[in-house]
Amino acid sequence: MRNLVSGALLGVGIAAFVDETVFHQLLHWHHFYDRGTPAAGLVSDGIFHAFGWFATVAGLFLFADLRRRRAVDPGRWWSGLLLGAGAFQLYDGTVQHKVLRLHQIRYVPDIARYDWTWNIIAVLMLLAGAALLLRARRLPRERHPDA
Repeated sequence: MRNLVSGALLGVGIAAFVDETVFHQLLHWHHFYDRGTPAAGLVSDGIFHAFGWFATVAGLFLFADLRRRRAVDPGRWWSGLLLGAGAFQLYDGTVQHKVLRLHQIRYVPDIARYDWTWNIIAVLMLLAGAALLLRARRLPRERHPDA
């Protein structure tokens, strides 16, 4: 379970980092919260960036503990990473973009192609993570009580 959680936290952190860096800072497509002033958008980006950073650090601390215990299971860890990144992206694309309307991926008249691309990539990451997890569960491995 620790392998899965460590990978998932790092997956969330990486997805948040890519979203923040590429779409918020480099492309200027949106802020985390676009329903207020530009200053509120920048503050919300900072809070979002901190969230991603904390998830990354927590995932890496758990990974270091797994290494120290010699309990790293690469299949479960990578499945966690893909599941975490995919879940974060799907949550962002559905709840934050559509339900709460905090922001859109990009403000253009035909947003559907951006929405579909964003969410399909998320589902593909979730499917790949699930497939890796199923494969890891089928493979025999040495059981470790802390893994």
